[in-house]
Amino acid sequence: MRGQEVKESSAPNLFCYPAQSNFSGRKYPLSYVKGIQSQQLYPACEHRGRWFVLLDAACFVSCSPLDLSQYPADFVPISFYKMFGFPTGLGALLVRNEAAEVLRKTYFGGGTAAAYLVAENYFVPKPNVVSRFEDGTISFLDIISLHHGFETLQKLTGSMLNIQLHTFGLARYTYIVLSCLRHSNGKPVAQIHCDNDFQNIAEQGAILNFNLLDCYGRTVGYSQVDKMASLFNIHIRTGCFCNTGACQHYLAISNQNVKSNLHAGHICGDNIDLIEGRPTGSIRVSFGYMSSFEDCQNFLRFVVNCFVDKPLILDQKRLTKLKSAEPMESAASYDLASTPNGQLGHQKGQTISPSPERIAPSEDTVSKEEKNNGSSHTLTNLFIYPVKSCASVEVTEWPLGPQGLLYDRLWMVVNENGVCLSQKREPKLCLIRPIICLASNTLQLQVSGMEPVTVPLETSLANSDLRTSQSKVCGDRVQTVDCGKEVSTWLSEFLGKPCRLIRQRPDFLRDMKFGREKAENFGPTALSLVNEAQFLLINRASMSFLQEHIANSENEGTWHDMEQLIQRFRANLVISGQEAFAEDDWSHLTVGDTQFQVIGRCGRCQMIGVDQKSAARTQEPLRSLSECRSGKVTFGVYLAHQSARNTTAVPVLSVGARVIPRISESSDKP
Repeated sequence: MRGQEVKESSAPNLFCYPAQSNFSGRKYPLSYVKGIQSQQLYPACEHRGRWFVLLDAACFVSCSPLDLSQYPADFVPISFYKMFGFPTGLGALLVRNEAAEVLRKTYFGGGTAAAYLVAENYFVPKPNVVSRFEDGTISFLDIISLHHGFETLQKLTGSMLNIQLHTFGLARYTYIVLSCLRHSNGKPVAQIHCDNDFQNIAEQGAILNFNLLDCYGRTVGYSQVDKMASLFNIHIRTGCFCNTGACQHYLAISNQNVKSNLHAGHICGDNIDLIEGRPTGSIRVSFGYMSSFEDCQNFLRFVVNCFVDKPLILDQKRLTKLKSAEPMESAASYDLASTPNGQLGHQKGQTISPSPERIAPSEDTVSKEEKNNGSSHTLTNLFIYPVKSCASVEVTEWPLGPQGLLYDRLWMVVNENGVCLSQKREPKLCLIRPIICLASNTLQLQVSGMEPVTVPLETSLANSDLRTSQSKVCGDRVQTVDCGKEVSTWLSEFLGKPCRLIRQRPDFLRDMKFGREKAENFGPTALSLVNEAQFLLINRASMSFLQEHIANSENEGTWHDMEQLIQRFRANLVISGQEAFAEDDWSHLTVGDTQFQVIGRCGRCQMIGVDQKSAARTQEPLRSLSECRSGKVTFGVYLAHQSARNTTAVPVLSVGARVIPRISESSDKP
């Protein structure tokens, strides 16, 4: 019995906790370190043995000083990326010498062994703790740069204490103003996830976590906010931030909700931000030593311009209360009087005012019979995009292949690391005009000011000179073949960086994942290098509604050219119709004699802000699309081809063909 007691009294125990929550920015008392080690706090006070403390300081040390002589945690993981912004992927585990002796490894790797035998279970680790635990070659080039990081940080800021005061002041200012914003009906603009009012620098870090709400109190999806923020050059983080526990706590997501969300198709890191109106994650704004007061104002102005029902109201009572409460620690002071009622949304060229006379078409005022009037729909345009993210080829008649329209998105441009380039990062791609010549079996690429370059349409796998490779499209690994040095040189010269043209291997099959649960009664749906589905359809009636909304909002640019606006949405099928967004409720449709199933709605991103003629970026039409859809930023629907059984005929789509839709029995209203 006594031996058992001695064993229990010497058993090592580990207590882990974060110095600061990466979700809400809440700081936890550093006094816990000594309290646990001295076994004065729970659970150490109720369990025998030696207690060690792991203090996760990765988030904390980015903006706060940490004195390990005062708070002698045994293990302290930190992130240098969070401190400097460079280098990425480099951190450290600080280990107290007294604690190192209890660490054991169940395996060993290169550089960690003093001696070992191959034929016998014999291994002696190196005596130094660093040598024992750093397997393989460390990232020594990145480690060298750390010296410059610390040196630069010291020169720019003077001390971590200065950084803490500066960033807390910015976070407090932003919190106060954001929490006081109200829609025209007095409803709050944001639900902020925190445990305090940003009064105590010892309790709150420079992180603001929230969800935006519309004037009816409904949550605005974080994916929509993220897409809009990118138009204003504002970087935010969205989701659950790898902190499921905090996400469940602040958003009131039960365990059953998590399981139900997975069943509904939501996984960590995707863009499914709302399920049955409930958020699956939130929005996080983090401040660093390079953040400025102007950044705060730009962010708040963005929220007001894009998500507040005008006229803006500031909750003066709350504002006065928060302004009068002095922080418990001295912090950088920012003038809250600089945000009078409505000023945030009144800068020239920045205001977005919903037009009261323009009301989105009511789903209840149009009967399903009227929407389903097949005679009102006609295929007006047909586009293929041979090279992903490059210009379209408009045709009047075109055959279908096994993966969609024949030769649609079979090629893509990649950088020297094999990563796909798109117009999000390389808008100049839209200036590359592909030309398909079936007679000569070639694909020609043209751009103004350069001689064209040609590659073959078909690739023979028997060619021994083929260079095969792997790339990724929307998380899917795809097998490709390289299209040669000549086109690589041509593309590299035009884009000003090393890149190559690759083609999907003819024998590689990529299965559609998007909307798979809807694709009933037919087998796997093969995809080319498209993002989600075989076809994308848009409705001219919907486009006309969006065009009018942009004009009424008096935003930048002229939007009288319907055809140029259509080009931005990069659809395969463009149809005429009578009712805007009627296509959202379709489950199936027939174009001529060819049958399709509607797989789902197309979520839009900042790529529709690229002018397809000039490659210039604009904030429209994404801003107005966000407004007129009153929620999800979707436009157009994805389709999958339903092949006719027992036939070898190749389907052909023709402009002018009649389009007959079928309404979904239970439509998911936007």
